[in-house]
Amino acid sequence: MNVPTLAEWLERIERQHPRAIDMGLERVAEVAARMALSRPAARVVTVAGTNGKGSTVAFIEAIVRAAGLSVGAYTSPHLLAYNERVRINGIDAADADLVEAFEAVEAARGATTLTYFEHGTLAALWLFERAGLDLAILEVGLGGRLDATNIVDPDVAVVTTVDLDHQAWLGEDRERIGHEKAGIARAWKPLVIGDDDPPSSVLRHAYAVGAPAIRVGCDFFFEPPAGDAASWSWREVGCELELPLPPLAAPVQLRNAAVAIAAVRALDLPVAAQDIERGVATASVAGRLQRFEREGVEVLVDVGHNPQAAAALADFLAIGDAGGAVHAVYAALDDKDVAGVVSALAGRVGRWYLAGLEDAGPRGQTVDALAERLAGTAAGQASRHPGVDAALAAALAAAVPGDRVLAFGSFHTAAAALAALG
Repeated sequence: MNVPTLAEWLERIERQHPRAIDMGLERVAEVAARMALSRPAARVVTVAGTNGKGSTVAFIEAIVRAAGLSVGAYTSPHLLAYNERVRINGIDAADADLVEAFEAVEAARGATTLTYFEHGTLAALWLFERAGLDLAILEVGLGGRLDATNIVDPDVAVVTTVDLDHQAWLGEDRERIGHEKAGIARAWKPLVIGDDDPPSSVLRHAYAVGAPAIRVGCDFFFEPPAGDAASWSWREVGCELELPLPPLAAPVQLRNAAVAIAAVRALDLPVAAQDIERGVATASVAGRLQRFEREGVEVLVDVGHNPQAAAALADFLAIGDAGGAVHAVYAALDDKDVAGVVSALAGRVGRWYLAGLEDAGPRGQTVDALAERLAGTAAGQASRHPGVDAALAAALAAAVPGDRVLAFGSFHTAAAALAALG
């Protein structure tokens, strides 16, 4: 009998549930019980938030690995290969391991239908449990309270930021969205908050369940480098650290690193100051202002897809402005606030190139549909291209040495740009 390949398994689980997103814990918890899943690791951190989740996971992972501990990280979505979603000790899961895990989920599923993400979450938990890990880091897929990762009780919960995104599922304002994200908090377990001004719903939920809140700007602090200094500082009561600048480029990454340090310290793991230094200095994650150079033109690829992320990109472009023009290649899914994204970057971009994402599934859109939604904005007169590869080629053809090209707008955009760049 032929064993299905990973690609065949992914096709199968994508077709199984009638809806791509079906929030709720009942189905996934039922199958997890049939699989006899217990704890995926000795300690668990769950990371929610509108932006910064993937980078925060990467910092936690790098710090704890620098201490010589074993770590599993579950993230989503992936850029180039599904295997990226499940890492054990820094290595992406092999096809054969993922196939075995999907078979274990299927054997326990029975008549219960699971979404693509629920299948993947159970498979990752199954692999982590068998690896004997010191720490498992789980990145929430959507929201928090009803996300499949929330069947696991974390020792530390993290909410990076709260802003408007996925309103169709999470609510129309920050208060409702904050309530959904804070749903990963557990009684008497720390909740690390990386938002300077979190919605009151986050703090209210933490208080209601008895989760001690550890807040940036209140319980821990970070300061960017002064002038051209090559270090930044992190401190809490009884601890102060001078740390190297991370290779992750954007200013917002210092906040993500600071939140990760607070989460690691809340875990009470044997992690020393030098482990934190090494972890911060080595953490990396693809598609977060990932840099390339093409004939004197700097090319930046980023997954940013909402106004808050676009504002962070604008901050980065302002700091690194050397006088050259910025060419923006932009492609987005149809449920995103595209006008808000363009508005956040309008003052930093000289020329826009729009692209379609027709192969991105039900949420994809044509370039004409995107352009119609951007009428009257700074990108309203942008050139139109059927795909990201064509838009990127046009931007590179127009750019001159000293210019910068920014390709961004979604994970699909970043993946297509990375593939085009080789």
